[in-house]
Amino acid sequence: MCGIVGYTGRGQAAEFLLSGLAALEYRGYDSAGIDVMASDGELHGVKCAGRVATLVERCRTANLTGTTGIAHTRWATHGAPTDRNAHPHLDCDGRIAIVHNGIIENFEELRRSLRAEGHEFKSETDSEVIAHLFGDAWNGPAKGDMVGALRNTVARLEGSWAIAVICSDAPDQIVVTRCGSPLVVASTEDGAYAASDVIPLSSVTDHVVQLEDGDIALLEKDGGITVYDASGGEVTEP
Repeated sequence: MCGIVGYTGRGQAAEFLLSGLAALEYRGYDSAGIDVMASDGELHGVKCAGRVATLVERCRTANLTGTTGIAHTRWATHGAPTDRNAHPHLDCDGRIAIVHNGIIENFEELRRSLRAEGHEFKSETDSEVIAHLFGDAWNGPAKGDMVGALRNTVARLEGSWAIAVICSDAPDQIVVTRCGSPLVVASTEDGAYAASDVIPLSSVTDHVVQLEDGDIALLEKDGGITVYDASGGEVTEP
């Protein structure tokens, strides 16, 4: 079923992200990965086929110091359960990272189009197109606008998804959305959180916001969360 966790705040992201993945193991998966943003904006990631315990062990020797990050457990659909097919996936510049639950039904068409524009892909997954589409939007019509870039991205997708995105140019933010796949967000004094369900968040809060299909939420380091509906209107500020 795959699992997503995300955090931006005052604490170290890796600690929550890894514990969150462990809490989501019940959903079933065959690979796992994490990306954390360093203070200089560089993304540092670890991915592996196999168990979360293997990922945790590999992270011990990785530079995962940072207060914003996303992580994922994957159940292979498009592409074998390998290190390179594990999430997160990056754009061409390595400055945007995404995790995705669900299936992108038109990914082959999108991949062909993106390749024709010069994009290079590193995995066999349907999910990787999301990182490249977001990169195009971020560097084009929605530059500087995380919510706008994600809205532009999902407008080109067909299928189902829960998506979380981080970008080196917006180091204190995470943007998330869902369509047909569950996603919840939560705010505390220590930061803002996202997850596939409430279980990873139970250790930090008992108040979560269930996103509706089409909602886009902007999570910020101070714990602020702003949710927009499919038409772009603000619907809540937890």
